Formats: sequence, C-alpha cells, structure tokens
Amino acid sequence: MAYRLEGKYTKDQILSLYLNQIPYGSNAYGIESAAQTFFQKSAIDLDLAQSALLAGLPQAPSYYSPYGSHVKDMLARKNIVLDRMRNLGYITVAQRDEAKKEKFEFGQVKNLSTAPHFVLAVREYLDQKYGEDFVLRSGLRVTTTLDTELQDAAEKAVEAGAARNTELYQGTNAALVSQDASTGQVLAMVGSRNFFDKDIDGQFNVATQGLRQPGSALKPFAYLTALSMGYPPQTVVFDVPTQFNASGDPTKDYSPQDYDGAPRGAINFRTALAQSVNVPAVKVLYLTGIDTLLKTLESFGITTLTDPSRYGLSLVLGGGEVKLSELVGAYTVLAQEGIKHKQQLVLKVENSKGDVLEEYQDQAEPVMDPQYPRMINDILSDVKARSGLFQNSLNLTVFPGYDLALKTGTTNDYRDAWAIGYTPSFVTGVWAGNNDNAPMQKKGGSILAAVPILSAYLKDVLPGRAPEAFPAPDEISADRPMLNGQSVVTYINGSQTYPQLHDILYYVNKSDPTGPIPANPQRDSQFTNWETGLFEWADRNITGFSTSTGPFNQPIPAGSVIAETVQPSDTGIAFSAPANGSYVTGTIIPISAHVSADAAIAKLELFFNDSLVDSKLTLPAVYDYQVTLTAGTFNSQNTLRLVATDINGIVFSKEVILYH
Repeated sequence: MAYRLEGKYTKDQILSLYLNQIPYGSNAYGIESAAQTFFQKSAIDLDLAQSALLAGLPQAPSYYSPYGSHVKDMLARKNIVLDRMRNLGYITVAQRDEAKKEKFEFGQVKNLSTAPHFVLAVREYLDQKYGEDFVLRSGLRVTTTLDTELQDAAEKAVEAGAARNTELYQGTNAALVSQDASTGQVLAMVGSRNFFDKDIDGQFNVATQGLRQPGSALKPFAYLTALSMGYPPQTVVFDVPTQFNASGDPTKDYSPQDYDGAPRGAINFRTALAQSVNVPAVKVLYLTGIDTLLKTLESFGITTLTDPSRYGLSLVLGGGEVKLSELVGAYTVLAQEGIKHKQQLVLKVENSKGDVLEEYQDQAEPVMDPQYPRMINDILSDVKARSGLFQNSLNLTVFPGYDLALKTGTTNDYRDAWAIGYTPSFVTGVWAGNNDNAPMQKKGGSILAAVPILSAYLKDVLPGRAPEAFPAPDEISADRPMLNGQSVVTYINGSQTYPQLHDILYYVNKSDPTGPIPANPQRDSQFTNWETGLFEWADRNITGFSTSTGPFNQPIPAGSVIAETVQPSDTGIAFSAPANGSYVTGTIIPISAHVSADAAIAKLELFFNDSLVDSKLTLPAVYDYQVTLTAGTFNSQNTLRLVATDINGIVFSKEVILYH
C-alpha cells in the first residue's frame, strides 16, 4: 500500500492528506479542526509557536493535550519541534527563541459540560492502559464511578465557597474529591471551581495534578505511626517553645509555633491531635522517625513523598507535597480501619461489539492493624475534643445523626487550606487556594476557607446516606510515666518526696517506648533542647519551680518508688452539663464538671463570656464542681470556661459554647 501511494501521490500530497485526517485530540480531526479547536483560527493563520505545538500533538494527542495533566511535556515537545526547525535551517535563532517564549490561550473544550476534570482523568486512564489509538478508534463504552447528584452538589459547594474566598481572602480557587471508602470508587471530583475560567487556569486539575503542601492534614498519620509503635493515646508531651536540632549547628534550629502562640504545657496525644497543636506533633514525628512516617504514608497510598533527604521535622506540618486525590485515598484507609481499597474511576469498559474489556473488582489490602486507625477515628470524630480548635465555627463540623471525623490543614503562608471529613464509608477532601500558588490574605486558613466548603457539601449529601458509627477502640494502659498520662512524677523515699518534671525522652527510648527506661537519656540528640524549653516554660508558669534549689528534679535516692497519683482526664476538666453547642432558653444554667489534676487545686474559676462569675479556693486534686448560674445578659453565642490552677502553678481549662 505504501509503494502504491508513493507511485500515485507526491510527498506533499501524502502529507496533506495525512495532516487533514489524523486526530489531534479533543475530537479534532485534521489540522484545520485542531487550529479551530485549540486557537479559534484557521490553520493558515497560525503563528510559528502555535504551528509547532500542533505539530507535536499527533504522536500522543491525549497525552500532550492542553487540557490534560501533561502540559509541561506538551510545551517541551513544542520546543523540540522548534529546535529541529532551527537545526534544519527553516527558522532563525531569533524566531525560535521568540516562539519558545510565547504564551498560549486555548479555547474551551466542547462536549465537556459534565464533570470535565473527572472525564479527562478517565480518558487519561484509558489512554495509559489501552493506548490512544485504540481508544480513539474502538468505539468504547465506558461506565464510570461518578455519582452525578454528588457531582452537582460538589460543583455547587466549590463554586460558592471559592467565590466567597475570592472576596474575603483573595483565594480564587478550590477543589473537592469524594470517595466511597468501602469500594475505592471516586464519586465526585471538582478539579477547579470552573473548568472554563481562564483567569484562574480552571483547566488545571488540582485534585489529580496539583502538588500542594497539606499542612496539619498529615498529623493523624504521625500519631497513627506512634500508636502502632506502642505509644498509647494518653501519652503526654509538653507543648512549650522548643528548638529542634540534631546537628549541633544553631543556624539550623527549627522552632515551630502553635497556631495561637499559647503554650499549653502538659498535653496528651489525644488532645494535641484533636486541637491540632503543632509543637507536640513535631515531637511525635521525632519519636517515630521521618522514615517510619514515610513508610506509613506510602502504605496508605501517598506516592509523592519520595525524597526523605528533602524533609525535616516540618513534614508533619506540611513540609512535603501531596495530591488531594491521594490524600483522600489515605483517609479512606483510616475510615476503613487499615484496609486500603484501590482508588478507581471506572466500573466497566466495553468495546463496540459489547465485549467486556474490564469490569470493577474491589482490590482491598490490609495495611495496618485496625486497632490503631480506630484510635485516630475516635479522636477525630470527638466533637467536644475539637471544640477548642473550631470555637465559633464548631457548628460547621456537626451533622446531627452522623458520626463524622474531621481534620484540617493550613500552610504557614496560607497558600493551601485543607479540610477532610469522613464517616466509616464516605470520605471527602477539600482544598482551597490559588492555582498560581499565591497566598491567601487575611489569614485565610482551613477553618475559614476550606471547612465552609466541606460543610456545605456534606450538609447537602449526607442526608442521602445511612448514618454509621465508628467502632470504639480498645482501652490501652501503660505503667510508664508519660505513657500513662503522668506529667509530674513524684518519687517517695520514706517521708520524703522528690517531684520530677521532664519531657518524655527522660522516661522513654523513642524507638522502643515500652522497653527499659533510658539509663542515660542525654545521649538522645534532642533531649537537652526539649528539657531546656520545658524548664524555661516552667520558670514562667509554675510557682516556685527550680531545678537547682527544689522542689523539682532533685536527685532521687536509691530505693525510691513512684507515688500513685490521680492523673488528669483528657483536658483535666470534663463538663457533664451543659453540653457543648447546646441551647439555653431561660436565664438559669445548671453546671456540672469533673476536675482532675496531678496535685491539689489552689484555685477554680468560672467565666461566662470572659467575666468571672464564680471561684473556689483550696480544693482536692479530684473535685466534682456543681453550681447554678443565673445569667442576666446573653449573646446569641456564649462561652462558658472553667479554669483550674493546681498548687504547682499548672493551669488547665475547658470551654463550652452555648447558644441562646
């Protein structure tokens, strides 16, 4: 056939026939159609750069599509064409260099009115599996996992939320992915607020293409790794200003800050994760080790964190880059208690004859003992535990009748805001920011920019799903200081007591937490830094604290034993009434709370809307507080805060929000 064509047509005629028939992608067949589709002009009016770009497409039209996920490769191939033209003498160096600099504006893709980013993701999957030529010519019938009702709700929530963020925080874009955790099927995908909006580069699919820093959204996996190593949820570390440096070079010190700049002192894993406190999370990452966390993330489906040399302890605060689609997939493994279901977009592919080429099969793999994800789910689904973090936005995280776990993440410069919400079988992740990576303004973080989008979407779609509850984890006990919730450890020798205040490295070998207490904890590269930060904080916050003159940290005589002490609950104070987020209809508020401390309570104070309304002095370490408050003036939203100070000067508090 080639011989006969050569005998009948000239090279130019063959090339003309070829270029006027071949596919250029996006349903454009022939160079004239391609020129009209991509640049809204006739082929004769194309400039040099546009012509070179189109000349590079036929090798792999879908792969090099301007609307796909390989735009950089498309531009690189365009430059290869220009280099060849220069080498062959068809253009000058100046023409080549000018064409390489040209910026392109592509026309809108036709026939992409429904879930365009999802459709193109499916198309890329098919091209990679079957080859572009086969997909183009085989008349395939493809059944996808898309739920159009969920997709409509997702597009609505993203569009409204991004418009709000544009006005308030100069955050012009957002993305959303919903996945069935029990099957791996992607149910909704919005890659950008508007696929056809050129001003925000709307054709870029943030969900599958964007590499963004996840902020605190990685914290649950650090705590999960620690739990799997033997650290119980009640393990205590100190949230105090701390310098992290294992090199000995002061110029490489890393000093993370909490989001509110308020050190909390002793805090357990459960509260630290629920409140998303930064310093404890960095300490947890040091305890687990970066490589161990990376192995956990890889087993949960994160593929982008591949260079350990790039990441320091800031990884747990978002020091690496992930994709929204993969982060949602990782949270489905949490939701499914350690079972990973392969993320899938396609249910069935049939050829033009009706032959089934592939059909969905659940690909499930256990990657972790279910006990540890249950602990994380129990923490992240505890509304009371997260109330202090969300404060006035707590109502956006509560869905009556539904047990919902929630985690947020914000990068330090507000370039990326995240919110992940999930039930045992349904996971949704939201990203908010700008496609050009510009930071949002006015502290447009996760609670302000991402949570409202997630909340609007879930309030729309959760009523269509059956309520589910997260199974409760087993209780885990430990007899080791810090692992059992103790923060101040008192040794007794005869009638003498020797109170000790140390961070966890004093009592625990980080790689073997339940093993022997370290004989020489100073050998740990972070020990001195952690102790220094703790003692500086204690000097400012604990009355009479001194490591030199007592009473703390004096040498412990041989034969001393640890005294049994009453340990605080998760936050030291637990309200039994009123419930957080409840409504008050009259002026009388019955109040009941259980207060538990390491030492006797010197002062207990009750504040209503920041005004002191009751106080008590000299109470036992464990105390049931009851009072009836008569409030004269209510706001529509009110705060009730109980603050306890023990005889060592350690302060802890609990706050509930009341509506009137």
